[in-house]
Amino acid sequence: MAQKYLLVLGCGMQGKAALDDLFHFVDNAPIVVVDTQPDLETYLERYPGDRITVRKMDITHREKIIEIMSSASVIVEALPPQFALQTAKWAAETGVSLVSSMYFVNPAESDPDVIQKNKDELVYIDKAAKERGIVILPEFGLDPGIDLVLGAKALSEFDKVHTFNSYGTGVPVPQDALNPLKYKFSWSVLGVLRATKRPAKIIHKGKVIDVPGTDIFKPENVHLIESDDFGGDLECFPNGNSAHYLDVFHLRNHVQEMGRYACRYPGHSAFWDRMVNSGFLNEYAVPVGDKEVVPIEFTASLLSGQEQFQFGPKESDMTIVRADVAGWSDGQPKKVSYEMVDRRDMKSGFTAMQRTVGYTMGLGARLILNGKLNRSGLISPMDVNYEMLTEGLSPYHFQFRRIESQWKEEPV
Repeated sequence: MAQKYLLVLGCGMQGKAALDDLFHFVDNAPIVVVDTQPDLETYLERYPGDRITVRKMDITHREKIIEIMSSASVIVEALPPQFALQTAKWAAETGVSLVSSMYFVNPAESDPDVIQKNKDELVYIDKAAKERGIVILPEFGLDPGIDLVLGAKALSEFDKVHTFNSYGTGVPVPQDALNPLKYKFSWSVLGVLRATKRPAKIIHKGKVIDVPGTDIFKPENVHLIESDDFGGDLECFPNGNSAHYLDVFHLRNHVQEMGRYACRYPGHSAFWDRMVNSGFLNEYAVPVGDKEVVPIEFTASLLSGQEQFQFGPKESDMTIVRADVAGWSDGQPKKVSYEMVDRRDMKSGFTAMQRTVGYTMGLGARLILNGKLNRSGLISPMDVNYEMLTEGLSPYHFQFRRIESQWKEEPV
């Protein structure tokens, strides 16, 4: 019987970091990488020996992908987001465990028919995976991923929760944030811009509040948090559907204030509020001379074509995720924050964003291979406990912190 191999689907920025983790921390296992990058073999020359094999194939070729899946021991899926759900379905049907940093379905989806169809797909994947005794682990990167583990850990300290806010960001370190946006792109520019105008939901006074994509950056929806790592305050704006996590964290009908927030340097919200509401991120084409131009695609091309918005070889980014919880423990009010901070590793060249997403996916695959996740089916990052996460990522020296502070008790 041929030896099983580790399968990495997609070797972009995050896939490269996941591959690096598997190469160094899964002893002697052969690794197969599926991608179509023309210079991938040259990139892989940095790894000694012959453990890594490249297979050039299109991910949409179902029969070929399933064939290569069938001989894998575990799959790391690091493809563009539109392929995540279908790839997980193929893995479940093939009977091979899979880990991904992606949402399998969009938490911000509002179409009832699409929501039901997605639920049916997830039920099918869960059932197929359980029948075959395998694990399908999505959302296991930075955000989502590490943030959910931190949130579960913080919530475990409380008997009753009043406030639960989650924060995440990936930005240049202060000394490298010198362009007009004080921001550099560490993943798809178009993806960042689309997320910039995504509608959000927050919980305020126990009720779900919809925040339209055009209002994300309005002053009433933005607040500051203090961060010594960034040399001062960070500006925080709603990021996605926090109501989705009421059931994930078993907080429905309990929490009074809750939100998921992205963070940037001060001034970000005022600029992007004008850009969004001036149409620069619209998805429909407008005439420009005798051409049709999609504004968001033009804006993405304009920004991605400038070196000032890309990380240079000696420039560093920083990622941070934080879970803030306030409430009561043993009848006493308190506030607890769990936080993870990381910076670019200049030796490997991997950015903090690559490290915290890719290495986390690699850890997920290692936990599956080592039998540390004692269940099958479609599981959640919260099935990976805090200690398992911090121990597994300890070789990378991510900074994990617990901070307890005073909280003025608020009426419910």
